Amino acid sequence: MHPDDSPTQQTTEARPADRSTDVASAERMIGRHRTPPPPRRRPLASTPARVAVATGVSCCLGLVAVVGARDTGQRHEPVREVLADRAAADQRASRDFQRGAPPVTPTAGVRPTATATPARRPVTPQRPRPVAGLDQRQMDNAKVIVDVGRDMRMPRRALVVALATAMQESDLHNLASDVLPESYDYPHQGSGADHDSLGLFQQRPSSGWGSVAQLMRPAYAARAFYAALKEVPDWQELSVTDAAQAVQSSAFPGAYAKHEKRATTVVDVLV
Repeated sequence: MHPDDSPTQQTTEARPADRSTDVASAERMIGRHRTPPPPRRRPLASTPARVAVATGVSCCLGLVAVVGARDTGQRHEPVREVLADRAAADQRASRDFQRGAPPVTPTAGVRPTATATPARRPVTPQRPRPVAGLDQRQMDNAKVIVDVGRDMRMPRRALVVALATAMQESDLHNLASDVLPESYDYPHQGSGADHDSLGLFQQRPSSGWGSVAQLMRPAYAARAFYAALKEVPDWQELSVTDAAQAVQSSAFPGAYAKHEKRATTVVDVLV
């Protein structure tokens, strides 16, 4: 220290530095008690944007909550697949709204009502109109004889021979026999008493033509006649009388000839 320097001078020279320190300290103390200025807030987004963000967050949180609430032992569906399904549903709803179409209501389990169709009535075959002096029952029997012959692929001449034979034997009536009471148990159109002769062709069970029940059926009797006619050698070259007699062995062989014209007329109508 310089000899001339006194303690008073040293104190005086140090005060300016101490004053500045005290001022700074005082300002800091005062600053602690001041009210801090309000923080500057960032501008908020517009109202539609805030609603969209809030809605999206709610949906995502809801989906996460649903997935988290499921049993952890099961396999969960990925959230992105759920979101994709929801987006597809929204797109479909948007298209329907734009088109103005009403929403489609699922109809699972509802069966369409079937429209009842009227039942068709069975077609009754038309009965042939009687010709050649025959009545309806005779014409019906004649049709059976012709139909059986055609089913057996017999030629036209065989049909004429068969009809002429039935006209002579039974006048085209399905006859029972007084000798065979059983024959009355079956549909018949009269009766005869010529031995045990039955039906349209007066065929006899005792001669091997068939049983009583079979011979009382016109279709069976006609089939038996055609089968026997086919066994006659060269029957197509014979006259109607000779061909019929070769099958029937009648006591009146010439009686068949008088029915040939009527039989031909009936065949022309039925064929």
